[in-house]
Amino acid sequence: MIIRQSQLVVDCADPARLAAFWGALMGTAPVDRDPGWSYIDPPEGLRLAFQRVPEPRSGKNRLHLDLEVEDLTGAADAAVALGGRRSGAAQRDAVGAFQVMHDPEGNEFCFVAGAGP
Repeated sequence: MIIRQSQLVVDCADPARLAAFWGALMGTAPVDRDPGWSYIDPPEGLRLAFQRVPEPRSGKNRLHLDLEVEDLTGAADAAVALGGRRSGAAQRDAVGAFQVMHDPEGNEFCFVAGAGP
């Protein structure tokens, strides 16, 4: 049996809103298939789909995306301008840096950058 990843589905309250946020962040147009299902196809990577569910999000994500960026601060500023938010300060070490973020519905993700000046 061969298994191939096709998409990552995020349960949410407002699929169109999250698809618009993630599409703007990742440089691709959102597709609203119907009121309960939207998605984006990033230029590189896995399709992200957003599915309406009745229950509210609770607790910490058990899974999150790490998104590689060249400019950690610039990426975080762009996400905030689109409706996301930072979670604490950026963390840096000899290997690189990361910034924990949340999308407009509170789903956690991280921007990561390699070591550099």
